[in-house]
Amino acid sequence: MTNDMQKLYDECKDCEKCELCKTRTNLVFGVGDDTSKVMFIGEGPGENEDKQGEPFVGRAGQLLDKMLVAVGLDRSKIYIANIVKCRPPKNRDPLPEEKDACIGWLYRQIQLIDPKMIICLGRIAAAVIIDPDIKISKEHGRWTEKDGRLMMAMLHPAAILRNPNLKPEAFNDFCTLRDKLNEMK
Repeated sequence: MTNDMQKLYDECKDCEKCELCKTRTNLVFGVGDDTSKVMFIGEGPGENEDKQGEPFVGRAGQLLDKMLVAVGLDRSKIYIANIVKCRPPKNRDPLPEEKDACIGWLYRQIQLIDPKMIICLGRIAAAVIIDPDIKISKEHGRWTEKDGRLMMAMLHPAAILRNPNLKPEAFNDFCTLRDKLNEMK
């Protein structure tokens, strides 16, 4: 972790901007290569993430890891963060006021990492980062440019676990990411 990212983490770990801080076990700040050109963003930590203090470590994270490996990507070479840094109770969607309270941390992470690509995992992350009116089921896998970065929404790994029929579509999105990375080399 770079010194600047460590400073940001140190500020964030004591955050009390919303009610989520009262029920968290651990802050789930982000993990990976904070100099990566690829940043994945999810909505918020689940139970396993809250226990371990790391994003995407539960079943959805294991599926994410498998899909990354299948297209030749390594989790240690990307950066993964969430819109909110504390687990919403019972894994509910983060409330608007929780997202608003937390989004500054994510924007500062993006600023420090300065990725060339941002991949939003799921509707909520895509709505916050790419387009509030995004229709994830129709628009996943499409590149858009915003703020000088390439961005793409992907189906959330948890959605794929709930509906395995989505796996081929999700895999195609990972292939699209791989192909774009190869173009940029």
